[in-house]
Amino acid sequence: MAGAERERRKMPLPPALPLATLIGRELRAGGSERPALRYGHAGFAKRGEDYFLVKPDCLRVPGDPSTAFSVFAVFDGHNGVSAAVFSKEHLLEHVMSALPPDIGSREDWLQALPRALVAGFVKADIDFQRKGEVSGTTATLVVVDGFTVTVASVGDSRCILDTQGGELQLLTVDHRLEENVEERERVTASGGEVGRLNLFGGQEVVGPLRCWPGGLCLSRSIGDMDVGEYIVPVPHVKQVKVALKCRRK
Repeated sequence: MAGAERERRKMPLPPALPLATLIGRELRAGGSERPALRYGHAGFAKRGEDYFLVKPDCLRVPGDPSTAFSVFAVFDGHNGVSAAVFSKEHLLEHVMSALPPDIGSREDWLQALPRALVAGFVKADIDFQRKGEVSGTTATLVVVDGFTVTVASVGDSRCILDTQGGELQLLTVDHRLEENVEERERVTASGGEVGRLNLFGGQEVVGPLRCWPGGLCLSRSIGDMDVGEYIVPVPHVKQVKVALKCRRK
């Protein structure tokens, strides 16, 4: 038995397939059913800097219901509401504009979507910075097309996939300097300074790790022009296909 187990472990693993390939197989097999979506919101902050976006009936091709997809987003603003409001109103527009104009099939659309999300976040940040305002915001944008979920995020507004059976999967990465070692290293390698708040100019420091100048606790956001180039709008992107056994009835 032990020898057989060793031989089994030596066998090469099957090659990993791109998600777009798996989606294409599902479509060709006729498995393109779409989930029923239920959504809600609660827990507004008293400061009023949080915004959300719900668009359950988007169409890639106007008038064609077979190209339907849904978008959900959360924006947690800071230092004012301007960045959160701007992102709510314009981020999806910039993402859609970044898609290739000749995109055809659903498989091609889902394959192109992650890159378009990155480009859309960056374009939204550039456009907001031109306004000259110092506000900033987290942004977590979720695109649901069938049982494929694509998430792009900057900041620390989490997206969690809760599937049938109670299994939880975090689809975002927290860009808080306190917890994210890789982001601390990126900021310092770029010339930024990471440290805690020094209230009195002595040895005593307080609070979470922040990026200086500016004192922001996050390493990625939209806006925050007063912090400088160390804070970037490039999102973490993750695309998953919810397996049949994980779908809720």
